[in-house]
Amino acid sequence: MTSIARPLPESHEGGADQHSGAGRRKRGRPKAMPDNVQRGIIIEQAHELFLANGYGGTTMDQIAGACRVSKRTLYRLFPGKLDLFAAIIDKHRQRMLLLPGDYDDMPLDLALETIFRVEIDPDDNRRRQALIRLVIIETRQYPELHTTAREYGAIRARRELADWLDRQCACGRLEIDDTEAAAQMLLDMVFGAMAAKVSGAELDWPGENDREGYIRRCIQVFLHGVQTRESVPA
Repeated sequence: MTSIARPLPESHEGGADQHSGAGRRKRGRPKAMPDNVQRGIIIEQAHELFLANGYGGTTMDQIAGACRVSKRTLYRLFPGKLDLFAAIIDKHRQRMLLLPGDYDDMPLDLALETIFRVEIDPDDNRRRQALIRLVIIETRQYPELHTTAREYGAIRARRELADWLDRQCACGRLEIDDTEAAAQMLLDMVFGAMAAKVSGAELDWPGENDREGYIRRCIQVFLHGVQTRESVPA
């Protein structure tokens, strides 16, 4: 009878070491979070703390704790609390005006309605109102907040809006001899009355029940004075 030779089982000597080494994850330091991501998290957390406790009632220690970062990291990204406040205002500006942006192909009234966020989400609107209230109230005790809010908020918003108006003038859609002044005029029409109505904890738009209608009327009044005949819809 012919016997069939069966292959001997392979030796696994040393195999356990090979497989365990391959399957074992190398340990090391956790991957560092990019600075821009870390900054965004800190800005959001600080924003919440400022709204809850006020600017004066919030410390850098509290912010570091809420963000779960070391004070060394916090101070590396934001040398002081005022620098962090400036970053919050800079981000807040986008909640007020959607600029810069490409709206050149839109009708002028719709473009400005988009820029001024006429159809903003109610929760987002309350959030931006809360920060405006914070700035106005806390400026009485911390005058530096007014300067910072103007530099990173109002002044930059005016420049961005003036730049957009300049482009519309270059396209022949608007006729304005001083776009900086025109931008300030439109900003005052839309936002000025709201800021002026601060009374204690109350802050609202004129005609809060029809906020969208109020802003649209401001835009129509503004365009009536600066829009060229060629750009007026038939």
